[in-house]
Amino acid sequence: MTHALTAAAAGFGTGLSLIVAIGAQNAFVLRQGIRRDAVLAVVGICALSDAVLIALGVGGVGAVVVAWPGALTAVGWIGGAFLLCYGALAARRVLRPGGALRTEGETTGSRRRAVLTCLALTWLNPHVYLDTVFLLGSLAADRGPLRWTFGLGAALASLCWFAALGFGARAFGRFLAGPGAWRILDGLVAATMIALGGMLVARA
Repeated sequence: MTHALTAAAAGFGTGLSLIVAIGAQNAFVLRQGIRRDAVLAVVGICALSDAVLIALGVGGVGAVVVAWPGALTAVGWIGGAFLLCYGALAARRVLRPGGALRTEGETTGSRRRAVLTCLALTWLNPHVYLDTVFLLGSLAADRGPLRWTFGLGAALASLCWFAALGFGARAFGRFLAGPGAWRILDGLVAATMIALGGMLVARA
C-alpha cells in the first residue's frame, strides 16, 4: 500500500510539474474560465485528453510513434499554423476590443467553437505528446508493476490543475470588467500563441 501511494504521489508531482508550465492550452483555459464560457466542457476535454495520452504512454504506445518520426513533424506543422492563426485573432481583439467581453447574445455556437478550439490546442500540440506519451510513459515504465498507479497520479494532477485553472479563474472576473484589462489579457494570449506557433513551425 505504501509503495502504491508513493508511486501515485510521484506521478501526481511529475504530472503537475509538466502541466503547470505556461502554454497555449493553459492560456486558453484561463481565458475561458475568466469569460465563464464552456468552462466545464473545456476542463473536461483537457483532463480527459491528458488521461488518454498518459494511458497511451504508460501502455507503451510511445515506442510505436517513434517508429514513424514523420508523425510529430506533421503535427508540428498543423499545430504551429493553428496557433499562429489563433494568436493573430487574439492580436486582432487587442486592436478591436469591442467583442472581447462576453455578452448575453452568445449561443451554442460559441460553446461549439470553444470545444473545437480546445480539442485543436490539445491534440495538435506536439509538446503534449512529448510530455505525456513519451516522458511520463518512460518514467512510468521505471515503476514496473506500479506504472499504472504512477499514471493514475499524473492523470489526477491534470484534472486538479485544469479544474483549478478553469473554475478558479472566475475570481479574476471583477478585475477584468473593462475592455482595457481584456486587451492586456488578449495581448498575453496572442504573444503566447504566436511564440509557441512559431517555435513549432521552426522545429517541424
